[in-house]
Amino acid sequence: MTQEPNVSPAPYQGADDRRFTLWRGSDRILSGPRPATLHERLAELGADARACVDPAERPDSYGDGVVATLERRVADLLGHEAAVFFPTGTMAQQVALRCWADRRGSAVVAGHPLTHLETHERRAFNRLTGLQTVWPTTAARHPTAAELRALDEPYGVLLVELPLRAAGFVLPDWSGLVELVAAARTAGATVHLDGARLWEAAAYYGRPPAELGRLGDSVYVSFYKALGAISGAALAGPAELVAEARAWRHRYGGQLNQQWPAALSALGALGRELPRLPGYLHQAQVLADALRRAVAAVPGARIHPDPPQTHQFQLWLPYPRELLAAATLQHAERSGDALFGTWWESGIPGLSMTEVSALAPSLSWTGDQVERAVADFLGRFGGAESAIPANAVEPTVH
Repeated sequence: MTQEPNVSPAPYQGADDRRFTLWRGSDRILSGPRPATLHERLAELGADARACVDPAERPDSYGDGVVATLERRVADLLGHEAAVFFPTGTMAQQVALRCWADRRGSAVVAGHPLTHLETHERRAFNRLTGLQTVWPTTAARHPTAAELRALDEPYGVLLVELPLRAAGFVLPDWSGLVELVAAARTAGATVHLDGARLWEAAAYYGRPPAELGRLGDSVYVSFYKALGAISGAALAGPAELVAEARAWRHRYGGQLNQQWPAALSALGALGRELPRLPGYLHQAQVLADALRRAVAAVPGARIHPDPPQTHQFQLWLPYPRELLAAATLQHAERSGDALFGTWWESGIPGLSMTEVSALAPSLSWTGDQVERAVADFLGRFGGAESAIPANAVEPTVH
């Protein structure tokens, strides 16, 4: 007889406030950053100002000053001629693709159905610019050079998201990536890198960001993901493209009077977090090893990818999302251990997924501590079993 999980679904109203309070007060955090209050973020911004700019530095005016300093820093880091700051990555992506489409005389972008462009931007590339996408593959991985060469439609831009988050933060091997880029160039196409997590991908390849960034004719990077800055993004590439991107940024409403808080936070985060990323990747592999042992007896549970290729990876468990979300909060309240972030439905009934992110709070955990804490968490589900076969939990494209 199947035992019912000892968890009551929690209402989502107020869940963010409850999580914020529990995570701030927790003894240990396994995944993600420790939440900060507004006053703490302001204090951090003050520390960034003291570390990064002269005491007499004035706030920027429409992108000069500290914003221009950040742009030069990013261009150097990514091995490109110039860079331009954007308030959001979505805006940076739209502008980059439309500029390249105009230059190539093609409104077709070769990409993947699991990219951020397709899944999290309300198809703005199509609605605002009239661009269309074609997919060399729908498998939950990057396309191969052979698949790109076999594409039976012309395209002007190849978009490569590094890593491909929705597929499990997966990356191609280095030689495969180089071959993919070469195949696009042979076809006369431009290569644009969606590098929202490119900093983290560089750690996996063991190469400086510039070596990875130069594979693309342009590259977008984010400042608020692993780096933990307030917000913002940058687009790097040839000076002529960046100049055109500035004009389109204005047209899209991204020409803000002052952007110094975001730019200053990004400068501080680049100096603070970039050197830590290889350590986060190593700790992600420690966490994955421990989680694999902890869920070994749970039918359908798995780590993906295994081993992780960045500091982030997926954990799949055969329980409903609502129960896992409630159990996560209840476990933090009871034990002082904040284990997991958001849980999502996987598309397979009864199977849910969370993203595990190894950041600074994760570094205090040993593998044995992870295994014991997760075993305690799973104990809340008693003997509940899943009929989902282990080979049925590959990421799917919808």
